[in-house]
Amino acid sequence: MPVKIYPTAFVMVMASLLAGCQSPPRDYRKSAADPELLHASVRKLTDVIVHDVFSPPVASRVYAYPTIAAYEVLIHDYPAYQSLAGQLNGFEGVPQPEAGLPYCFPLASVRAFLSVGRTLTFSGDRFDGFEADAYGKFRAMGVPDDVYDRSMRYGEAVAKSVMAYASKDGYKETRGFRHTVSREPGHWAPTPPAYMDAIEPNWFKIRPFVLDSCNQFAPVAPYPYSQAKGSDFEQEMREVYETTQNLTDEQRKIASFWDCNPFVVHTSGHVTFATKKITPGGHWLGITAIATRQTKSGLMPTLEAYTHVAIALADGFISCWDEKYRSDRIRPETAINANLDVNWVPLLQTPPFPEYPSGHSVISTAAAEALTNLYGDRLAYTDSTEVAFGLPPRSFTSFREAAREAAVSRLYGGIHFRSAIVNGSEEGRKVGEFVVANLKTRKSGPVPSPISYRRPE
Repeated sequence: MPVKIYPTAFVMVMASLLAGCQSPPRDYRKSAADPELLHASVRKLTDVIVHDVFSPPVASRVYAYPTIAAYEVLIHDYPAYQSLAGQLNGFEGVPQPEAGLPYCFPLASVRAFLSVGRTLTFSGDRFDGFEADAYGKFRAMGVPDDVYDRSMRYGEAVAKSVMAYASKDGYKETRGFRHTVSREPGHWAPTPPAYMDAIEPNWFKIRPFVLDSCNQFAPVAPYPYSQAKGSDFEQEMREVYETTQNLTDEQRKIASFWDCNPFVVHTSGHVTFATKKITPGGHWLGITAIATRQTKSGLMPTLEAYTHVAIALADGFISCWDEKYRSDRIRPETAINANLDVNWVPLLQTPPFPEYPSGHSVISTAAAEALTNLYGDRLAYTDSTEVAFGLPPRSFTSFREAAREAAVSRLYGGIHFRSAIVNGSEEGRKVGEFVVANLKTRKSGPVPSPISYRRPE
């Protein structure tokens, strides 16, 4: 006998069947906590910095502010972490999210990072495709429309707040000034092949992030210029000359690996062209990415590491550049050509700014101290940062070992005297230790799990 189905019962049966066929709502939170989108964002910023040919000190500023913006957003998901407000000079914090409303803070954090990065670079349009893809990935995770829109607005609000903070650091006021080249012996002079002006002579006027002042850890004065045989300066000059005349293959590899000159000029007959490379700061943020991946750090610890390193780099450059233009010291290329060998050319192209102290020695040591504080002094790793620029990877037993190699690479490259390397490393150590001691990202006590996100297994 046929079964009679009444209309109301039919609707209920069909509704039940359809409900059984539908998948439960996707939980996007685990996917959103994957740090790879943060890594990709930092890498994209590096690509734009290389394209726009920012000088090393300016690049450090471009890295610092996006990282701070991203950090200030993400801490809302991680109660063990605290704001940098009151810790960074002049920083009073950022707008807070609306209470009681759900956010996807990893999305808001990436939004803040990319928005500040876009604002601080020249080629903002180079972020377009990357941003569309990144935000599309969050949508594909199942972030609800209202949460997506709210998170994007919050990330943008924080970005604007951080840019307002950045606008008061003295950067605009230091644009357009040129360094006056002294005619006195022993002072810096433009070097071949491009004979470029000295870059950022007023960088010491930029507001530090954590340091009390630009000259807080000023190194001892360099040896006075002297052509007298046996003088301290003459011995240093001769050491550079003789070292570069007898380089081993390994020393050449070390010099090339740590070159990090963002704009190398080449001449061939009547043709002049340039190649672009990563900056020293970009190299150390690449090392940070390697360390966080190797230790399987979650999203917040990864951003914490980027934040500590970016700030140590930025303050390291401010400290270093203060002494560079106070000493205004001659480069080995100029001194050796005038006193030892008119045809001598260094292995690396001489960067366009005074010699003392060595910038790579300062910032590498500062960054190494920041990373050592987070990961210890026994994290062996392989640095593949320069593979994208045609150089093979190098392996290190610790961050400090890498910093020491970066420092001595300047002697092998023929662009720094020994005292600039030794005293620069000491300056960087003090800067790094000060940042570590005064930049507190974690609250006291054990670090609990985040509120709503966990790193995917």
